[in-house]
Amino acid sequence: MEPAKLDKGVFADNIEQRLKTFMLRCVQVFRALPHAYEAQHFGKQLIRSSSSSAANYRAVRRARSQNEFFAKLSIVVEELDESLFWLEMLIFTEIVSETRLSDLMNEGYQLLKILSKSRSSANSGS
Repeated sequence: MEPAKLDKGVFADNIEQRLKTFMLRCVQVFRALPHAYEAQHFGKQLIRSSSSSAANYRAVRRARSQNEFFAKLSIVVEELDESLFWLEMLIFTEIVSETRLSDLMNEGYQLLKILSKSRSSANSGS
């Protein structure tokens, strides 16, 4: 069933769960990183941004106004995009292979696309 046809609550529950799972998977990547400074630095940034995207999505769901909804959703999109940047940096610096991170990055890009579209819809509706 397409997201547009799902009940908004079910859709939001699904996105919240996917963001939590994305964050958990980022934590697992961090735990497997070498102890070199740059690996730990990138990994800590990844944990910070991925956990922020999941936490801020909870705030999106409790927004008191359309403006607050848009602002919080913008934070989620920004933090999720930053998470993808740190994953890319792990690959770019050859700390982790692209093969190992491809499924996680694919999920991140799917979430980013969905949430960016939601933000655009929220902006056009205000």
